[in-house]
Amino acid sequence: MRFAPCLLILAMLATLSGCAFVNVPLIPPPSPLEEQVLEGDGAGKILLLDISGTISEDEKSGGLLGRPAPSMVSLIRESLQKAEKDDSVKGVILRINSPGGTVTASDIIHHDIVEFRKRRKIPVVACIMATGASGAYYAATAADEIVAHPTAITGSIGVILMKFNVEGLMGKIGVEEQTVKSGDKKDIMSPFRKATPEEVRLAQEIIDHLYGRFLDVAMARPGNRLTRDELRKLADGRIYTAGQALEAKLIDRIGYLDDVIAGIRKTIGDDKARIVSYYRPGTYRGSIYADAGEKGGVMELLGGMDAFSGAGFMYLWRP
Repeated sequence: MRFAPCLLILAMLATLSGCAFVNVPLIPPPSPLEEQVLEGDGAGKILLLDISGTISEDEKSGGLLGRPAPSMVSLIRESLQKAEKDDSVKGVILRINSPGGTVTASDIIHHDIVEFRKRRKIPVVACIMATGASGAYYAATAADEIVAHPTAITGSIGVILMKFNVEGLMGKIGVEEQTVKSGDKKDIMSPFRKATPEEVRLAQEIIDHLYGRFLDVAMARPGNRLTRDELRKLADGRIYTAGQALEAKLIDRIGYLDDVIAGIRKTIGDDKARIVSYYRPGTYRGSIYADAGEKGGVMELLGGMDAFSGAGFMYLWRP
């Protein structure tokens, strides 16, 4: 008798299935960005825009049932487009906490910020929180001004090519790889063998070109006061404290996020301008420091790279 309710429910479902089909999606469709006020009640708005975690063009996994989250490149483009259409947005703060990432993603974000500044002609300030290194510093150079927290780490100007070599491991477990190729360079930087001296030379030529581009964007930043030779001496991959970076003229000043907000409010003449962020329904921020931590970082990047995925050129601080 105790199984009767279950049998009744199954019978009802069977009956209904013959009459209609109800499609209930397990994963809700993505929603447009919405605005949330974090502080202030003035007429103008200052957008708080995050560059947090590893910079990449890849979508972020949504888990077993979750929808993949847009890549950082996509999210920043979408945010800038929304801000550009809103005349109430009078300034933008790039809140940075990232070790950098891929060369292309860093370059796209830098380009989008530069173009946004040209079109809107409003102040854009980069605020480096804990880390703003390599590709994150590259992106920061698009801003009118770079401010770093007193405890921030920045710099790491340069390019790195990461490659695994599993040839020895595969030999130990008795696995042999065989590649058929159209030319002797077709599998350049393959993880299944040691790179030849010529392959290393060819990769170094690419790295040198990408390094030169990094120097170009750093030289072109609005606050730059360095000659190219001075910058090159600083750009050997080393990291700097905020104080060292200020002395080296890689940043414009040291301050807190509150100082950056106060500075933009003064510039736009609205000392109560609202600090806003964009979010998707289902997320929430309670203050200007919410979600300020670095998401994933280097380990997130390495976790997404297996030994067989080949090499990648990175503007990345890899401690």
